[in-house]
Amino acid sequence: MDVINEFIIGQAAALWVYPLLFAVCMLDGFFPPVPSETVLVTLSSLSGSTGRPYLWIVIVLAALGAIIGDNIAYAIGRKVGTERFRWMRRPKAQAAFAWARRGLDKRGAAVILTARYIPIGRIAVNMTAGATRYPRQKFVPLTILGGTTWALYSAFVGRLVGGWFESQPLFGAAVAICVAVVLGVGIDHLIQRFKAGRVDVPRGESSPDDERGSTLER
Repeated sequence: MDVINEFIIGQAAALWVYPLLFAVCMLDGFFPPVPSETVLVTLSSLSGSTGRPYLWIVIVLAALGAIIGDNIAYAIGRKVGTERFRWMRRPKAQAAFAWARRGLDKRGAAVILTARYIPIGRIAVNMTAGATRYPRQKFVPLTILGGTTWALYSAFVGRLVGGWFESQPLFGAAVAICVAVVLGVGIDHLIQRFKAGRVDVPRGESSPDDERGSTLER
């Protein structure tokens, strides 16, 4: 176990983890199977328990990746819409896009900000924002705010828990991921309760949270 710990600690201190984190956070903005939250929380936890990687670099790169990824999703929606590919025309995907469209029509800024914390939800909202020509001059600042707060929140969870397990960095990272998942579920629940009172979802349609386990296919 000590050998494994030393290996993980050594890899966490390597420079390649920084571009990897940036790429993962960017890809997750428009390709949901990429686990950006897990990678970000794990690296932040290791930072808390071992001092590497540097937390401030982790936060900056995660935020930049998230912001760029969200804007790529917007550009995809603006370029191809929400019906061109087969997976987009599936009932569940169309329900998610319809949900996002109603939310953007009624409370655009709030929906864009809160969707950053919902893996499938942010893609549906950001692509729909592009497809419906939501003003770019409003969208970009919202993604900057959302991506920054998301990175700070995820890094804080990982750093806090990692600091409790300095002698067991792997265990600390695992606990941090579990804590982040539990908090994420709680945040999703609160967001959905808030949206239920603000943006009604007609019967027979689901929000993007209901699609968390589904796989997007072309």
